[in-house]
Amino acid sequence: MAKKRITHVGSDYQEILAVLKDLALDLEWSWNHSAHLLWRKLDPELWDKTRNPLVVLQTVSREQLVRVAETRDFKECLQNVLLQKETESLRKPVMDRASLGALGSVAYFSMEYMLTEALPIYSGGLGNVAGDQLKAASDLQVPLVGVGLLFQQGYFRQEIDVNGEQRAFFPFNNPSELPIAPLRTDDGEWVRVNITRPDYAVWLRAWQAKIGCVTLYLLDTNDPANDPVVRLIGSELYGGGPQLRLRQEIILGIGGWRLLRELGIEPEVCHLNEGHAAFAVLERARCFMQDNSVDFATALAATRAGNVFTTHTPVAAGFDRFTPQLMASHLKPYAEESLGIPFNELLALGRKDPGNNDEPFNMAYLAIRGSGAVNGVSRVHGGVSRKIFQDLFPRWPQAEVPVGHVTNGVHVPTWASAEAVALWNEGFASHPDDITPVSLSGSIAPDILAGISDAQLWDLRCKQTAKLIAYTRKRFAAQRATIGAVERAENVNAILDADVLTLAFARRFAEYKRPALLLHDPERFARILTDPARPAQLILAGKAHPADGYGQGAVKQWHDFIQKYDLHNRVVFLADYDMQLTQMLVRGADLWINTPRQPWEASGTSGMKVLVNGGLNCSELDGWWAEAYSPEVGWGIGDSACKGSDDVRDAEQLYAILEGEVKAAFYERDAGGVSKAWVAKMRVSMTRLTPMFSAHRTVSEYIEHYYKPATAGYQRRAADGARLGSEIAAWCRKLEQSWGSVAIVSRHTASQNGARPELSREVVAEVHLGVLTPNDVVVEVFADNRGAAPFREPMEADPAACSCRGTYVYRAEVPAARPDSDYTVRVVPQHADVQVPLEVNRIVWEK
Repeated sequence: MAKKRITHVGSDYQEILAVLKDLALDLEWSWNHSAHLLWRKLDPELWDKTRNPLVVLQTVSREQLVRVAETRDFKECLQNVLLQKETESLRKPVMDRASLGALGSVAYFSMEYMLTEALPIYSGGLGNVAGDQLKAASDLQVPLVGVGLLFQQGYFRQEIDVNGEQRAFFPFNNPSELPIAPLRTDDGEWVRVNITRPDYAVWLRAWQAKIGCVTLYLLDTNDPANDPVVRLIGSELYGGGPQLRLRQEIILGIGGWRLLRELGIEPEVCHLNEGHAAFAVLERARCFMQDNSVDFATALAATRAGNVFTTHTPVAAGFDRFTPQLMASHLKPYAEESLGIPFNELLALGRKDPGNNDEPFNMAYLAIRGSGAVNGVSRVHGGVSRKIFQDLFPRWPQAEVPVGHVTNGVHVPTWASAEAVALWNEGFASHPDDITPVSLSGSIAPDILAGISDAQLWDLRCKQTAKLIAYTRKRFAAQRATIGAVERAENVNAILDADVLTLAFARRFAEYKRPALLLHDPERFARILTDPARPAQLILAGKAHPADGYGQGAVKQWHDFIQKYDLHNRVVFLADYDMQLTQMLVRGADLWINTPRQPWEASGTSGMKVLVNGGLNCSELDGWWAEAYSPEVGWGIGDSACKGSDDVRDAEQLYAILEGEVKAAFYERDAGGVSKAWVAKMRVSMTRLTPMFSAHRTVSEYIEHYYKPATAGYQRRAADGARLGSEIAAWCRKLEQSWGSVAIVSRHTASQNGARPELSREVVAEVHLGVLTPNDVVVEVFADNRGAAPFREPMEADPAACSCRGTYVYRAEVPAARPDSDYTVRVVPQHADVQVPLEVNRIVWEK
């Protein structure tokens, strides 16, 4: 958009409307508090209800817009927003071009994105991560585009009736009211792509959402050229059965890559945010086949180096699986005609056992076999994922299963309150060499808040809690009114107390989240809340999937608890957990509580959002909190080794922490009414953890450890008509055909001669390689270090002892401090440009 400094609008309705529409269609407004004030001036009530500037612009009358635009407040606010936008566009990137290096363009595929409540195409954690990473990529000016689906209804909206029963609703997402625009060609034609099947064709319309300098492309099946059943493929997020899910994932992966091709976008890196988008690796290979006149094996070998797969799933049962019959009905012609491979070869890419014709097709397996790098989303989850995927790498030690980790982070400006931003700005004012607080992209000075007094930090908590309570009362009254249970004003105003310790628990109500753990001993928890000397109060929120009976039961369990113990003024369950509610909770809660069952919390991000606002965490030592926790920043419950959870133990520990440490820290005040112990934890949590769990740090790690290597790997393999890709495919075929003849014929250990033979010994092995050569393998001595990195010592082939019949003698020196029984010899494939065992998982061990 052109940089405009508007000093006078007058009655030029079209000019002001055009400027405001440009602002409304750039989702940077969603993390700009000044922009929020701007939209609120046009229609306060509508803005508070929708948080959608486009709806405000479409609803406000011409007379109202011109009248408000004439006011000095509006002009100054608009000028401020435009100036911020101009300054941001000219700002030196937080990550400069030297840091980006040779990074190519990145295509980020995700089934859901949480960017703003004005664009409800998200469910929860996965969308939260995707949305925050796109925003961080914009802040860092990373050459990235997003690809997703435009759902007609999105995820369900929740109502809780007078009996505590959850009810699900699916309101229609009218595209004309969403902050998106049709994607059009230069001559004005709507960009469309199609996926042709034997029985029908699917036409996909394309939309775009602007997030600063990042664009998110969304595919829409509701094209008039489609049959009615086809138009409904994009109806619900995570709704319907396996067939609908398969069709959505075909559209996301295959349709998404075709859209990029249609737009002339040729990304070097394809980032799969969960396995839903795994079909993109097939379509990327198909396009490479077409461009370079190579077969599928060569195309996959060339392109997979540029694919990155991030798994968020903590249990194997969480991956999407499809029956062979369902796969055949949708993808058999695609495999045989488009990829030029037998259908069973496509199925083999998604199976643990390629020869098992009854095994379902697993999308995560396809993503792994089609990617050059795989990662989990926390240190703990990386280990959990290595265990989950162990079956794909038989005979490999679990520690060597090729799954790394990048711990998630949140987009700090999105979740920071205006009060918190002001306080951080005051702290940063004395550190001119540091980055601005709304970026918080890396390490910040540990004394960044040294100039901020304890009283100021305590005042921040008090102000934010008061705002949360006011919001809670208003939202709860409206919530009750919608189900016909109108509350009297005096009753609403008695709900919660700004001077009371305020706890928040807001999660997806799934069994492994243990949403009712606080109710393990309901009488004890009621006493914690109603203690006259040191009371507490709780604000709850969370949806249970419409098909999840346990989760819906937990919603009712909380309702019944409130009724039984008459806790209406101490516990509030707010329905329809959405992004706006999340923002209010993470800004105003004193203590964020999280109780997942170990080790099922892949990462978790809700507790990260309170950090910038000075909130503290009391959470299970799982996911991100296992990395973040120390006594200086909050409280941890559960097994510190993440070995698993015990409901009774964890509930008792949680109660004890709340009754003792938490209340003592919160309620013990100095002469000025400030809790020194609480503020001390706030200060350390804010300065140490906010940058550590920022999405800027997360995206920076992806760039350095995944995107840049993926770019280089893909470029090497794709160069010269895929010369290296073809070589790798041929080498893999040779290895697969010949590996059965590889064997360790013999092995013995001898004392090492020399000055100090007690320090080392020599291991000698005779290895048969058949038609393979020593250049094709690494022979090494291996020893398990019982949880630490294993000992591995490469062995050298003895040229004088090598046999022309394919048998070679290898030697290595190993420490004598360990018994000989600790050591074993193994043979591993080796190629300078191949990721082993990710691309070739063969291994031979000494018998």
